[in-house]
Amino acid sequence: MSTNARLTADAAPSEHDPTLREVVERLAPLERRAGSDGEREAAEWIRGRLADAGCEARVEEERFKDGYAPALAALSALGAASGAAALTRRGRLAGAIGGALAAALIADDISNGPRVLRRAVGSEKTTWNVIAEAGDASAERTLVVMAHHDAAPTGLIFDDSAQAAAGKAFPGVIERIDTSLPLWWPVAGSPALIAIGAARRNARLVTAGVVGCVGSAVAFADIARSPVVPGANDNLSAVAALVALAEAARRRPIPGLRLLLVSCGAEEVLQGGVYGFVRNQLKRLDRERTWVLNLDTVGSPELIMVEGEGAIVMEDYFDRSFRDLVAAAAERAGLPLRRGMRARTSTDAVVTSRAGYPTANLTSWNRYKALSNYHKPSDTPENLRYSTVAHAVAISEAVARALAHEAAAPGSERPAEMAGRSREE
Repeated sequence: MSTNARLTADAAPSEHDPTLREVVERLAPLERRAGSDGEREAAEWIRGRLADAGCEARVEEERFKDGYAPALAALSALGAASGAAALTRRGRLAGAIGGALAAALIADDISNGPRVLRRAVGSEKTTWNVIAEAGDASAERTLVVMAHHDAAPTGLIFDDSAQAAAGKAFPGVIERIDTSLPLWWPVAGSPALIAIGAARRNARLVTAGVVGCVGSAVAFADIARSPVVPGANDNLSAVAALVALAEAARRRPIPGLRLLLVSCGAEEVLQGGVYGFVRNQLKRLDRERTWVLNLDTVGSPELIMVEGEGAIVMEDYFDRSFRDLVAAAAERAGLPLRRGMRARTSTDAVVTSRAGYPTANLTSWNRYKALSNYHKPSDTPENLRYSTVAHAVAISEAVARALAHEAAAPGSERPAEMAGRSREE
């Protein structure tokens, strides 16, 4: 199917449309910054709405270390200062050490590593995860469907007009690229360049690194001071899909499968609440009988399946056979789903994947392979493609039924090629 055909697929209102609009329009006016009163209010409302849809629902408090824009602005400024020192004879060694330290701490933070800086100096805040149970409570198999309900601050760096212009000028090139550009590389690479330049006594490399660090510091400082967007696409679209899926499971029961519907908080600080969910809830579930389907920004024109992510180093989600099942379930249901994409941004899916649970990630993009209205004030309910959100609900239900069907079939244990399989290349 061509891109144009996918983007012009039937967009008639679905059975889920009233619910999807209700959820998005109710929550979009709330300022849902990670750890804020607005985020807590949203979590409580989502809990109540999932309970109305027939779920056993609760809100759980979790603690997270704040960071992201202010921390990265400070680290970039450290890189710039190190570069300035490296341009002097006496400051060359200190500049090299400072540049290397800044690069390592940036890479650690954006890649969901040990996060040494956040643990040392980050302020601890409270976030709120919503956890709802539906489906067959006695079933041995569990499908976890995840979203997040906090919203991100905007910033000038999120202007995607350059990508749109490139898409118009080179449509064939854009169509062939299925891995997003490594936008984090210059952020971590600029202080690394300073360290290399200082070690090699190369003033040009150091100067280039300083310019990059200054640009990053300005960009992150702008994000830190900017207002929070309504977040209709990122990520109320997925929250609405959770509620619609709960209603669908009540109307059309899925025997043989337990559904865990989870909306995490503090995702927009490069993952926060999901760590508490994995530690306190997910790890109690058998990894051989539990699957995770993450929904993130599913309201752009075309629904896609992301196969892996990595701000610095790309890693595919654990394990491929579940993503194959998702694709097969969509195909059997006649639901188009493009796969093979990989992202250079981070989502909550990377945390469940690293915990060893089979993980798949549904998201969406526009004709220029960009998330529509991503982190922009225009991310409002009226700009959401509700037909794509309904498409995500339909695929989620199809995946749930496929897992339940496997459970009911003879010899329904997870195939050997799935069990214990490590992250594939």
